[in-house]
Amino acid sequence: MKTDTHPKSHPVCFIDVSSGTKFLTQSTVTSKKTETIDGIEYQVIVQDVTSDSHPAYTGEKRLLIALVGLRNSTTSFVVFAAANCY
Repeated sequence: MKTDTHPKSHPVCFIDVSSGTKFLTQSTVTSKKTETIDGIEYQVIVQDVTSDSHPAYTGEKRLLIALVGLRNSTTSFVVFAAANCY
């Protein structure tokens, strides 16, 4: 059987940018930035969206506004469309 075929797991702290929530876990993801929490050194991974801030998990409704340009041979105009997104 081959040795050292699996990646090494280590403590990782995922930080949600929008809420500031920290998720402490084990992962194979690496980072140059580290942070010591409760005497354990965690590699820090910054995330834009996590389960703490994603609308699908929070139930928060957001308004999506799309700007669509329509062009005709004689006129041109802009249509605004709005829809509730989950």
